Amino acid sequence: MSRSAPRSGRSQSGIHDVAASGFDAQADTYARTRPSYPADAVAWVADALCLEPGVTVCDLAAGTGISTRLLTPTGATVLAVEPVPGMRTVLRTTVPQVPVAAGTAEALPFRDGALDAVTVFQAFHWFDSEIAAAELHRAIRSGGRLALVWNARDRSVPWVDAAWSVMDRVEKHAPWRDHDRWADTALASQRWFGPLHEAVFHHEHVLPPELVVERFRGVSHVAVLPPAEQEAVLDEVRQILASHPDTEGRTLLALPYRVDAYWCVRP
Repeated sequence: MSRSAPRSGRSQSGIHDVAASGFDAQADTYARTRPSYPADAVAWVADALCLEPGVTVCDLAAGTGISTRLLTPTGATVLAVEPVPGMRTVLRTTVPQVPVAAGTAEALPFRDGALDAVTVFQAFHWFDSEIAAAELHRAIRSGGRLALVWNARDRSVPWVDAAWSVMDRVEKHAPWRDHDRWADTALASQRWFGPLHEAVFHHEHVLPPELVVERFRGVSHVAVLPPAEQEAVLDEVRQILASHPDTEGRTLLALPYRVDAYWCVRP
């Protein structure tokens, strides 16, 4: 394995400090403002993982259930694992029919080979990739499958790029910034999983301006800032939305995303 997630910045629970505190504090905001995933991307994942009745799939780092609820229509038995308490509270409300367990990618609450498939939406960059890859290999049966999916920020629209540029200062060392290399470095060059298959999809998340601001509040590196610093950052975003010619006076704004999706087989 050529590169692993940095092990610094982790709490005693094994969760990255920024993820643990930021997501716990802003779980409700996360649920209200984070984008879902387009139907074609979800169908691609479901087909790749052969999700159907009789198959057991774990949605790992399930967050508030944005991805979990997209898996239930497949008929597969869906289990959710989420390490952050605040996220688990919202998750249980979002998908009350899905069993929810505390756990991390580095210490999965399953016996060896218990799972047919695992999905990781918008979270693998927070893992200690070396330990997580070995643990995923342990918990997934031989011939089972793993999918990694990211909603990546599409900055091709000028006002969107301006708003995310405010975040650049806050997120200089955010682990998600390398997400387009994480799948390759964490899985493709080691013995735990087979070759990666990948696809790219595009979609938009339409929100009123006030929820666009809340979307930025829910960014983990913003959520952990002291209140005064947090509001200063968000005021910059508000100013962009109020003054940019493409957003001024508009009641709905479309945030574009590029979905990067990968899957591989556990030998």
